[in-house]
Amino acid sequence: MENTEIHVVPNILLMVGLASIGTNWIASRVCQDSLDMSRFPRWKGLLLAWFAVATLLCCLLVTVVILSYALQGRLEESLKIGLRNGIRFYKDTDVPGRCFQKETIDRLQMEFRCCGNNNYKDWFEVQWVSNRYLDFTSKDVKDRIRSNVDGRYLLDGVPFSCCNPGSPRPCLQNHLTDNHAHYNYEYQSEDLNLFNRGCRQALTDYYMGLMNSTGPGVLSVILIQVSVILSLRYLQTAVEGAMASENPEDDSVGYLLEKGLKDTFEDIKSKAQDLLKLAQVDPTTGEACPEAEDEKANNGTDKAASPTPTS
Repeated sequence: MENTEIHVVPNILLMVGLASIGTNWIASRVCQDSLDMSRFPRWKGLLLAWFAVATLLCCLLVTVVILSYALQGRLEESLKIGLRNGIRFYKDTDVPGRCFQKETIDRLQMEFRCCGNNNYKDWFEVQWVSNRYLDFTSKDVKDRIRSNVDGRYLLDGVPFSCCNPGSPRPCLQNHLTDNHAHYNYEYQSEDLNLFNRGCRQALTDYYMGLMNSTGPGVLSVILIQVSVILSLRYLQTAVEGAMASENPEDDSVGYLLEKGLKDTFEDIKSKAQDLLKLAQVDPTTGEACPEAEDEKANNGTDKAASPTPTS
C-alpha cells in the first residue's frame, strides 16, 4: 500500500482487543468478589475508572466500524499506487531496502492468481529484468535499449509468477505480442495461459471481503461489551445497596443511574470542573508572598530606626 491510512483499522482493533482482555478480566474478578462482602469494597474506587475505560473501548469499536466502510475508496487507490511502485522496483534485488521486492511480488501473483497491476500488460511498460543479467554486447539488447526514450530494456513478456498452472499449454511468458514466435498462436484472440485478473482487483476484493466481515463482527462485539457494562453496573449498585442495609442477605435493587439523566450529567460536569480547579494554581498564594516580604522589610526598617537603649 502507498499510504498507511488504511492501517488505522487493524491497529485500533489490535489495541482494543488487547485492552478488552484486561477490562474483561477485571470484570470477572469483580463478579467473583461480589459474592464476598469483605472483598467487594476494594473495587469501589476502581469501578468508575473501569466504566470510563470500557465505554472508551466501545466508542473505539464504533469508530472502527465506521472507518472500515469509509476508507474503502482509499483502499483501491492506495493499492494502485503501491503495486505500481512494487512492479517498478521488481528488478532491484541488489538495492538495499528492495532486496525482497521481487520475491514479494512473485508470491503475491501466485497466491492471489493475478498478474500486474491492472493486467499482464503492465509488465510491458517497465524494465523488470535487472541490468546485471543483461548482455550489453548482444545486438538485441542494444536495439531494445536504443529504441526506448528512457533507455530501458522493455519486453513483451512477464515474470514466471504470472503463468497459470491450470492452463493445458506450457507457459508462454516471452514474445507475447509476436504471433510468429509460437506455434499455433494468435496474440489478439488467443486465450493466454496467464492470470487474466490484475493484482489490484484481486487485493481489493480480498481486503473488501475482510472489511465487510469485520464490520458485523465488531458490531457483535460491541453488543457483548455493552451488555457487560450494563450488567456490571446493575451488580455494583445492587451490592452497594445490600451492604448499606442492615441485613446484607435481603434483596436489593440495582439501577443504572441514581438520578435522572440530566441530573447525572450535571453532577459529572461539576465534578470535572472541581478537578480542573484543583489542578490550577491558586493565584492568591503567589500574591501573598510579596506582601509578606514587604511587611517583614518594614518591620526590619522600624527596628533599625529605633535607638539602642543605654545600659
